[in-house]
Amino acid sequence: MAAPLITARSLTRRYGAVTALDALTVTIEPGITGLVGANGAGKSTFVKILLGIVDPSEGDAAVMGHDVVRERANIRALVGYMPEHDCLPPDMSATEFVSFMARCSGLPVTAARERTAEVLRHVGLFEERYRPMGGYSTGMAQRVKLAQALVHDPRLLILDEPTNGLDPEGRDEMLALVSRTGREFGISVLVSSHLLGELERICERIVLIEQGRLLRAEQVGALTSETATLVVELAGDEAALAAFVARVAAAGLLVQAERQRVLVELPDTATPAALDAAYDAVRDAAAISDTGILRLERRRGHLQDLFAGVGA
Repeated sequence: MAAPLITARSLTRRYGAVTALDALTVTIEPGITGLVGANGAGKSTFVKILLGIVDPSEGDAAVMGHDVVRERANIRALVGYMPEHDCLPPDMSATEFVSFMARCSGLPVTAARERTAEVLRHVGLFEERYRPMGGYSTGMAQRVKLAQALVHDPRLLILDEPTNGLDPEGRDEMLALVSRTGREFGISVLVSSHLLGELERICERIVLIEQGRLLRAEQVGALTSETATLVVELAGDEAALAAFVARVAAAGLLVQAERQRVLVELPDTATPAALDAAYDAVRDAAAISDTGILRLERRRGHLQDLFAGVGA
């Protein structure tokens, strides 16, 4: 069994009277993990502690078994970091910049050049590698930031809002690149983002923090599994839809109408027989009220549902 990628125990960080992390305890396994939280939730502080930029006030944390305070040099050799903010020198080419970052990580000159060519090809910038980065589009700049995070062949990538500023096509391309990097090259990825739909697409698990505390840490499949809400899309006039709603309610089910769609709450602790009875009640209500059922299915959860209610 693989060792945990990241562990934190009672991790606390205070900035004066402000507590950014409040006894955070979490274990993150290898793979692609999304770090989710509203502004001020503590995501940036958690990342800074993992990178050894700030020290915890209390508690401890480790990255791949290395203590974040005592072994930060070991951690930086194993981690590639893609920051959210603009950090590219406009007069340098991508080749110059990424090669420089490779040498900063300890690669000899020849190896740095070879790795630079490899990662720029991987991120789709090989043909543009000699152009000054000041003329790059936002998408190209994001790819350079990813390339410099990859150039020293890390075991963990920490990506801070990797699709920031990109149009829909650019976001799709970046997400595909991150997913391919993680899955084909066996590099674990921690993605900090507020774009929950994107995290659902590429992440295997989600860590959700609120006000510096752990709220949820689960596989994406567990968070987006079937709910107890039945979605019924209907065909019929307003009177028929009203009759349908009334008959379902009369069967003892909670029901909410949203135009041509009706949400029916199934009992949380229902037996198979009770669930069958609920489906029968919906079917009978449609037949009696002269409405057609266009779609009938259990609603699936979304990460947005978890995030709604998390304070800013």
